[in-house]
Amino acid sequence: MRIIDAGLGTCIAVAMAGQACPVRAQDAPPQNGASSPAVDETPIIPNDSFEQRLPPISDGQETPLPSVDEFMDKAAADTPPAPTLPPETAPPEDMELTRPLTPLDGFDVTPVEVAADPTPDAPDAIAYTTAIEGFKGTGLEDEFNELSALRKGKGKADTAAMVQARAREDEALAIRLLHSAGYFDASALSTVDQSKAPSTAASSAQNAPLNAIVTVTPGKQYVLGEIVVQAQATVPPDLIRKSLPLKSGDTITTERIEGAEANVSLQLPRQGYPFVKLGDRDIALDGQMLTGDYTLPVDTGPRSSFGGITTSGDLAFDAEHIGVLARFDRGELYDSRKVDDLRKALVATSLFSSVSVEPKPTGQPGPDGTEYVELQVEQDAGPARTLAGEAGYGTGQGFRAQGSWTHRNLFPPEGALILTGVGGTQEQGIGATFRRANAGKRDRTVQAGVNLSHQNYASYEAFTAGISGSISRASTPIFQKRWTWSYGFEILGSNETTLNETTGETRRLTYLIGALPGQIGYDRSDDLLNPTKGYRATLRVSPEASLQGNVSPYVRAMFDLSGYYPVSESIVIAARTRVGTITGVSRADIAPSRRIYAGGGGSVRGFGYQELGPKDANNDPIGGRSVNEFALEARYRFGNFGIVPFVDAGQVYDSSMPKFSDIRFGAGIGGRFYTNFGPFRADIAMPINRQPGESKFALYIGIGQAF
Repeated sequence: MRIIDAGLGTCIAVAMAGQACPVRAQDAPPQNGASSPAVDETPIIPNDSFEQRLPPISDGQETPLPSVDEFMDKAAADTPPAPTLPPETAPPEDMELTRPLTPLDGFDVTPVEVAADPTPDAPDAIAYTTAIEGFKGTGLEDEFNELSALRKGKGKADTAAMVQARAREDEALAIRLLHSAGYFDASALSTVDQSKAPSTAASSAQNAPLNAIVTVTPGKQYVLGEIVVQAQATVPPDLIRKSLPLKSGDTITTERIEGAEANVSLQLPRQGYPFVKLGDRDIALDGQMLTGDYTLPVDTGPRSSFGGITTSGDLAFDAEHIGVLARFDRGELYDSRKVDDLRKALVATSLFSSVSVEPKPTGQPGPDGTEYVELQVEQDAGPARTLAGEAGYGTGQGFRAQGSWTHRNLFPPEGALILTGVGGTQEQGIGATFRRANAGKRDRTVQAGVNLSHQNYASYEAFTAGISGSISRASTPIFQKRWTWSYGFEILGSNETTLNETTGETRRLTYLIGALPGQIGYDRSDDLLNPTKGYRATLRVSPEASLQGNVSPYVRAMFDLSGYYPVSESIVIAARTRVGTITGVSRADIAPSRRIYAGGGGSVRGFGYQELGPKDANNDPIGGRSVNEFALEARYRFGNFGIVPFVDAGQVYDSSMPKFSDIRFGAGIGGRFYTNFGPFRADIAMPINRQPGESKFALYIGIGQAF
């Protein structure tokens, strides 16, 4: 082996060392066509010397290599032993670490007082004025001023940047309001600059107020062009279009559009479409014609009829009784008003914490091409027991308090047990009543009760025990009814003091009284406890027989009429009249507790309880057989309080028909505190042309209006 050119290898070695490669003369290219010099081919190392320097090749090429284990054992044997380390010595003990800790009470726990950073003075508020321009003729200026951020700031802000931010908010507000009124080309611009101080002003221009100006350009108002409803066929065919009170040429306002669409969502469920859904409206504006073509997609869902009723949840009663409350029959066209009525009737039972009624599709065919819809009633039964009480005071009647315990669903469905107690200065009593509401029919109440009572008034003293029963249809605060009625029976045994009108002596007699009372009422007022408009009329008739010696049949009748007229939002004029009669028997044959009396908080104010009418030798009332009463109030309310000046009039007569003579008047003023369950009432009145023995004034406290 020989190296042909050692010069190349040398050059490579030099270049790798970072030096320039030297060029030998013989390596340079020939100049001017000169011939190349002869190459010296003498080898640098002769072949014999090169081969001698090579290591000898072993002759034992056939000898097998040692195994891995043998190789490892040999290597371990050839490895010298590891040097022996001196034994480890323990570090010296640190005395600070072994020293006991200082007891807690040895520490100084006095807090370090750090001087508080001085509070920088709050920057002075920046004053600004507000001007709104361009709203004239749009009718939106008042609404803008009510919502304006600049107006709400009341001319003060922390920084000028805050004023600018409020002005930008008002820009956006103006655009929203104008768009809602059909001004779709409207624009708004706000500017904030500083007022220039007068040359004579002592303050610098820097303290001058800012002027915030919002200028709007409403442009023209757009109107409706073509009106298109995209929907399935309905019965009748024009049902949706008639329910959408829009016509071409109407101004495009948010209130008009949303109101019309809400009417569609309201009317279609009343006409058999419980699952109607309105899509997104589209209004294509034409800037040249100033019109907008209106398109409304409507998914009517299937036309439906009432099917069955199902219920779930914490049940107060079952689906069968819910069917008693419903005012519709299976197969009747679906009407959402009747569903709302059912929900209202369920709430009126007072047996639920919450209750809902929702229609559910069934896919089952109904009559006239409709589909049956099922009403799902979700119940959450509430507490069935109630403690209630009321108290009042009246001159001549004294204090009177009544309490009751009621279990409204002791005998499901809606079978209630009511225990009552009355305590007062002149009346005491206990009673028990069984009542079943919605008994086999919506709004029909069956009731039976027993009671024991003691009454001690100036007119009579009576110990009475009785049983009674009735069937009625009555109003409740939740469900006020236009027509109400009741009929029933009463059987009373009463031991009473009475005046012998022949001898003038007082004696005690026992009466056995049977009665068949009936009542009918018509109510067009707007509220049961606090009416502000409308009127009410009630007629009560009770054929009775009194057994004390001979049987003495007679008829008691009473007619009440009251009306309410709102003069303004805060003033209501209320008026009432009452006439009553007992016919068929003389006063002496009527038990004193069954005679007619007048005077007191629910009658003629200014007089004591039962104070009006004929009197005995001791100037105590003895009752009569007829009555007339009148009352006039001006109910002024401010917030939750009210003032009620009033005038009452009335008289009781011995005759069976009222004579409308010798009318007595009382006048006074009352205070009202209005709560969510009715007004709390306190009235004070005095009799006009007071007679001997009559009170100078009378005080009445109770719950609810006087009538």
